[in-house]
Amino acid sequence: MEFKDYYAILGVPRSASEKEIKAAYRRLARRYHPDVNKGQAQAEARFKEVGEAYEVLSDPQKRRQYDEIAAGGIPFGHGRPRGGGGPRTGRVEDLGDFSEFFRTFFGGGATFGGGQGFGRPGGGFPPEPPATEVERPVDLTLHEVLHGATRELHVDGRRVEVRIPAGVREGARVRVAGVGGGRQGRAGDVFFKVAIARDPRFERRDDDLVTSFEVPLTTAVLGGEALVATLESEVSIRIPELTPSGRTFRLRGHGLPKAGGGRGDLLASLAVRLPDSLDARQRELFESLRRAGL
Repeated sequence: MEFKDYYAILGVPRSASEKEIKAAYRRLARRYHPDVNKGQAQAEARFKEVGEAYEVLSDPQKRRQYDEIAAGGIPFGHGRPRGGGGPRTGRVEDLGDFSEFFRTFFGGGATFGGGQGFGRPGGGFPPEPPATEVERPVDLTLHEVLHGATRELHVDGRRVEVRIPAGVREGARVRVAGVGGGRQGRAGDVFFKVAIARDPRFERRDDDLVTSFEVPLTTAVLGGEALVATLESEVSIRIPELTPSGRTFRLRGHGLPKAGGGRGDLLASLAVRLPDSLDARQRELFESLRRAGL
């Protein structure tokens, strides 16, 4: 009968804490789980071996018994147990999925979740405790929505860096797996819920932005150039003559990123800026226009 080095199977030192043992078990169980390795007998055997090691080392009484067996002169990695060890108890024949080593020393105490033995009808691999989802708010500016952003936040005493993709929507939840709190040491997922700060210059409509800009009365009447602010800079556009106040200009590609690639547009509404006051010459000119019926 070959001696089973359960510490080596889980890849932890003999001084490993309960938390380290659980972490190693979770990692290896996911790696070798039959659902992930369908039809691979070697992975299934490794999966059962990991479960057997965890069954012993996660139980303080079994772990003490195992350490006493190992301390009795059994070389790690191979060899037949000599002396020490617990009695054979229970229905060992029902524990066929365990090694001969386990059945010899721990056959009477194998219970996984709900009191059902591993390998017995209705039994199974020890279920992990359900993880707890955690939600945290994250505030973004429209400029960060345009370019994406990185946030470094603290969750359950740990520092978590989260990358927020460009073009994210208000209320979107960005998931970071396995960094939240959980029962019995199992880490859950953290969802960062996006809130976008109001920008007084722009209104968001899906992937488009809406803004307004002013031009002098003379530009609206005679035409000319005007500057329109975007999220990144100012863009010069041509204003045709006799452009009424309220006309909207579409600046393509100056909106926010689209999910399928590219960017939305900027919809800029023109507002005519009237003078604050008129001098004598200006008043005379406007009087002339009024007499002309304009």
